[in-house]
Amino acid sequence: MPSTHPPRAVRTALLPLVVAGMLLLGACYPVQPRAASPDREDVTTVSAEGDQVREGGDLVMGLSADPDVLDPTTSSSLYTRYVMSSICEKLYDIDAEGSIVPQLATDLPEIEDQGRTVRIPLRDGVEFADGTPFDAEAVRRSLERHLTQEDSARAAEMGPIEDIEAVDDSTVELHYETPFSPITASLADRAGMIMSPKALDDLGDDFGNNPVCVGPFKFVERVPATSIVVEKDPRYYAADEVHLDTITYRIMTDANIRAANLQSGDVQVVDSVSPTTIDTLRREPGIGLLQTGSLGYQAITFNVGNTDGVGEPPGKVDSPMAGDPRLRQAFELSLDREALVNSVFSNWFEPACSPISPDTEFATEASNACPPYDPKKSRALLERAGVHTPVKLTMKVTNTPDTLRLAQAIQGSVSAGGFDVEIEPVEYTTLLDNQSNGDFQVLQLGWSGRIDPHGNMYAFLATGQSSNYSGYSNEEVDDLLTEAAEQVDMDQRARTYGEVVTQVQKDDPLIYLYRQRNLTAYSDDLTGVSTFADGVVRLSRAGFVEGDQD
Repeated sequence: MPSTHPPRAVRTALLPLVVAGMLLLGACYPVQPRAASPDREDVTTVSAEGDQVREGGDLVMGLSADPDVLDPTTSSSLYTRYVMSSICEKLYDIDAEGSIVPQLATDLPEIEDQGRTVRIPLRDGVEFADGTPFDAEAVRRSLERHLTQEDSARAAEMGPIEDIEAVDDSTVELHYETPFSPITASLADRAGMIMSPKALDDLGDDFGNNPVCVGPFKFVERVPATSIVVEKDPRYYAADEVHLDTITYRIMTDANIRAANLQSGDVQVVDSVSPTTIDTLRREPGIGLLQTGSLGYQAITFNVGNTDGVGEPPGKVDSPMAGDPRLRQAFELSLDREALVNSVFSNWFEPACSPISPDTEFATEASNACPPYDPKKSRALLERAGVHTPVKLTMKVTNTPDTLRLAQAIQGSVSAGGFDVEIEPVEYTTLLDNQSNGDFQVLQLGWSGRIDPHGNMYAFLATGQSSNYSGYSNEEVDDLLTEAAEQVDMDQRARTYGEVVTQVQKDDPLIYLYRQRNLTAYSDDLTGVSTFADGVVRLSRAGFVEGDQD
């Protein structure tokens, strides 16, 4: 049933437009005249608006990158979260407004003992996909794994837990050494995903090859670098709300190929729509667009101490960029963020200088502060540092067209400030390995974002943490991040995180570049597709409307 965009009723919320002026910088990627700000009205969910949803059908999603391991404890990829949202529910989730809502829990946690005891009520009568009962002991087992497994990427998200107790079958308690304000937000993401204890016993470290959880769908198969298939789980406690028979996540790293497959009908949903194709898709009959602001960021990471792998104590990296923060400050001064956003992304995205979105309640003047574009000052800093110019460095990036255009624009921008950047494109999964192993000088990757700043900062900036890929270590930053997590007052937490941003901008282990919009296109014979500010494309309640063919 073709129609013009928007094809069906959608849930919307108007975000403020970003207005700014600038002078464009000549770069290796040609800079275009400044584009007008596109329509940035949030569209989060496709609703049927009275159309009958057909039961059954096979949905294919064009996925922009190959997910890493399908293990809630160890995974670090946004694209893994897409798949896991269909097969592995969490204790909590977020809704279209960014509010935390119960999922496998029945209510928000009860907080006692001045924040040191967190009591979580659980659903009754729920089964995992393998028939194992879901209960407090299963929850305790998964949370313990997240907290204690050696290669866990979740421990930093859970805070200083002393003990996890299954009080009864439907109640679990977390006991803390000190209060930990971010815990509910953490449990609305991978730290809250609960795995079948039987599958953990049977599979151990291989759980990610055949994940078993509670979810609308269950895992069927994975063909590496090609596809992941899930099918409806009849054991799911709300199976009557699940319409599709299967979902196939097909890996398509080129945005143009994803768009062409959507136009041809070979896929029905695509993520990460490129600003270079978005106008064409929006004019296409029968195709709609979901778009939301992002809680995350895209950044440049410098290896300043990752000598033995992420999570290990920082070592000495023998390079001027690693050893002297003035060089990294100079690099930041050479970045014309607004020119990059305009020339590469047609002004769809927004410059960012901080891991804290200006649209959140944690935003402050300090967290919104942005070092100005000043290549003259950059060259002066390099001169004071006593280095030969241009300073040569190699930046690893993913080998997708949009990212390569961004890298070329960065290359051109920083050349005016005294830098000579060589671009090394690699596969996405290879780049994930490179950043974990410390096999890089500089790299460009992003983070999809969490509703609490702890999820965007602590693991990336605190010494020795699971996502501190730069190997950065600053005792003052460590202390501030710990204080912010312990604080209960929202304004106080916001001020403390602002102090962190101020110090990080002096050290520049990461340079935040821009905040993208989550752009998801879909065929208008679908309903129930959602994309929220956490970046996850949710398909668990998707379905084809009656009268349309898949």
